Amino acid sequence: MKVLWITNTLFPAVSKKLDLPVPVVGGWMYSAAEALLDFNQNIELGVASLYRGESLQSLKIDGITYFLIPQKGNNMEEATYLHPYWKQIKDQLAPDVVHIHGSEYPHGLAYVNACGNENVVLSIQGLVSVYERYYLGGISERELKRNITSRDFIRNDSLFKQRVQMQQRGKLEKSLIRQLNDIIGRTSWDKDHVWAINPGAKYHFCNETLRNEFYKHEWDQEKIESHSIFLSQAHYPIKGLQQMIKALPYILEHYPDVKVYVAGNDFISNQKKWRLNGFAKYIQSLMKLSRVEDKFIFTGLLSEQEMCNRYLKSNVFVCPSSIENSPNSVGEAQLLGVPCVSAYVGGVADMIDDGETGLIYRFEEVEMLASAVCRVFRDKEFANSISKNERKVALHRHSQDSNTERINEIYRAICKK
Repeated sequence: MKVLWITNTLFPAVSKKLDLPVPVVGGWMYSAAEALLDFNQNIELGVASLYRGESLQSLKIDGITYFLIPQKGNNMEEATYLHPYWKQIKDQLAPDVVHIHGSEYPHGLAYVNACGNENVVLSIQGLVSVYERYYLGGISERELKRNITSRDFIRNDSLFKQRVQMQQRGKLEKSLIRQLNDIIGRTSWDKDHVWAINPGAKYHFCNETLRNEFYKHEWDQEKIESHSIFLSQAHYPIKGLQQMIKALPYILEHYPDVKVYVAGNDFISNQKKWRLNGFAKYIQSLMKLSRVEDKFIFTGLLSEQEMCNRYLKSNVFVCPSSIENSPNSVGEAQLLGVPCVSAYVGGVADMIDDGETGLIYRFEEVEMLASAVCRVFRDKEFANSISKNERKVALHRHSQDSNTERINEIYRAICKK
């Protein structure tokens, strides 16, 4: 069976081959590809991704044929320039199944428009057509307008502009979903939204395989930094950093030594004033108002191993997002057994049984967020119970063997049709 994957990011092996920085996102797809080839040696896998190059490239590394397509323009257009490339790739590989990973960008739609929808299946990651409703993360428009910076004007890149761009991408996303007969999802949330967009599509359930490193380790409460909180993302409002800031004063009343570690570069204090965007300016002022500037530590970009180590050192992992499908960050934390606290949004309820495999709270209620974090800090027996329970369900949910077998079943079903 020949399978073509269409992805939103380059795999590590390609990045290293081309001397490009290895992306810190998308590593789970590479793990899933390795597991697929180990499970079924009769599969010939091609992986197509956009890159900052001038011409179409094809190279084979470790049994995978990579197609690198020149990236032009922006992500708000149908990318018709890709049509000849997709036709060339289809002719070269002659895939039995085409698997589009993620609906967020238009190159998957460009493939369908160029080559048709026969034996094409889409995996839902997030849904930008829904996410755009929550893009401002509960921050009032008045507050955001007050924090617009000169950088936002010069680049025409305010949060309001970004939300409009997400709306435009959402229209392309819906166009893709409406044209397909087969969709892969993993939560009741994405299933309901797929049904609302294309009730005639066949919905295939399949959980995700996560990055290899997170299957190898287990959280130990005796080896953590006490009263430390970890956030895996924070650079735009959907990820909810502002809610963590608002919750922190309540936590400080009980645990004045608390620290919040945030994965990624410091986009607030390490930037020159003229380079701050509106969200960074808002966060900066919110931190000052709450008197918590010294409580937040940005880790810089983390490799897979470094990210795993940061989880393991943390007392609690918090996902304060305004919307998610099934965040891989929660899945990774649960695989390790790091106690999780998450906003009750999107598909999170399918991952966390409140009080058993984590704690969930309403996104707007920062008092509930603070209380949940303090409960984990205070009650070590409860934290250990959460850790053991969530790790058990996560190992089942993200089982490499089960998920790889399931994806093979889906491919066979599509081919039979």
